[in-house]
Amino acid sequence: MQHAKKKARRTRLTTGGAVVALGLAGVGAYSASAGGGRDAAPAVATEAAPAHTTATTRLTVAAATEAARAALAAAEAENQRVTVAVVDRDGKPLVTLRGDGAGPQSPESAERKAYTAVSWNAPTSVLAGRLAQTPRLKDIPGTLFLAGGAPVTAQGAPIAGIGVAGAPSGDLDEKYARAGVAALER
Repeated sequence: MQHAKKKARRTRLTTGGAVVALGLAGVGAYSASAGGGRDAAPAVATEAAPAHTTATTRLTVAAATEAARAALAAAEAENQRVTVAVVDRDGKPLVTLRGDGAGPQSPESAERKAYTAVSWNAPTSVLAGRLAQTPRLKDIPGTLFLAGGAPVTAQGAPIAGIGVAGAPSGDLDEKYARAGVAALER
């Protein structure tokens, strides 16, 4: 009997907490004022003037998937076990395809190569060569300066990166990443 009362009380507390949370969520719809409460005026939504905004071109998930499949197919045609990652302009993952037998390190490496390529709008093999002059580049979080990443551009600006990891050499990884980029040029 005692257990049932505790459970019922817990249920009421949990339910009550949800009601309070919902009520607080509604408070955000009103602006703060000295009067507060029910008499508070609804917040006014404003939009930035077009002169203060930019439009960006983004790679679609369908296109990212097509590119990843093309890169993975190129690797599989040469019996290579790789992972392919496609990231957007902000370095956020769009698609990751891990091929059969790809190593456990390959998904993270592929994503980091893709991120590095889109961040600098250059193949990671080119960027790896820059480490001799600027060795601290490798300290930038999320980057990987090994061959295997290629940028995707539209109107001269980077919009995505494709990274491949798992082949025995970075040259092969990058060859497959470029196959992904080429699939988007058709």
